[in-house]
Amino acid sequence: MKGLRVLVVDDHPLFRFGLCAALAQRDDIEVVGEAAGGHAAIDVASAAEPDVVVMDLHLPDLGGVEATRAITNTNPDIGVLVLTMFDDSESVFNAMRAGARGYLLKGAEPDELVRAVQAVARGEAIFGQSIAAQVLRYFNGLNASTASFPELTSREREVLELIAAGRNNGQIAQVLSLSGKTVRNHVSIIFGKLRVADRAQAIVRAREAGLGQRPGG
Repeated sequence: MKGLRVLVVDDHPLFRFGLCAALAQRDDIEVVGEAAGGHAAIDVASAAEPDVVVMDLHLPDLGGVEATRAITNTNPDIGVLVLTMFDDSESVFNAMRAGARGYLLKGAEPDELVRAVQAVARGEAIFGQSIAAQVLRYFNGLNASTASFPELTSREREVLELIAAGRNNGQIAQVLSLSGKTVRNHVSIIFGKLRVADRAQAIVRAREAGLGQRPGG
């Protein structure tokens, strides 16, 4: 029996075949399943119980973020490594919020992919170089907002960051996976804590503190 058990999820047959072949060359990795869609990924993950799922985000039925959330909610011991073409910050952080432990872009070298699979299996967080830069900018921005507005909760700081980036309530709800009503409540509380009368004043206060520049904005 080989070592790490891996499930590969991608809707492009040739890419999926190549990925499976690259992983199967390793003596310490066993590809225990494949899936071309999100629903199939959930089913195969439940049946095969892999150590790691290599997950594409753009799938024809249920998206990779939703599939990741379902898999990690059912079995938190399964590590999900996102492997996708999408390098926008919204995709990155949606995947992380859903429970993914790693994020690589398609085009990564096979050795980088293998190292990422191994790291995710150990419970580590792993990111490609460009993605890691986005994560660092995110936390730098978070630290700035924490220092500037200690009266806000972490969720309220996230909402304020997105307000500063020019997002409306509907966009904030989508980015943070919240209901519109919840976002409106957060915005009202933020205005009260900051003692501002409206969105424009909140944006000025936030941008003076350096918010609005991190990924997701």
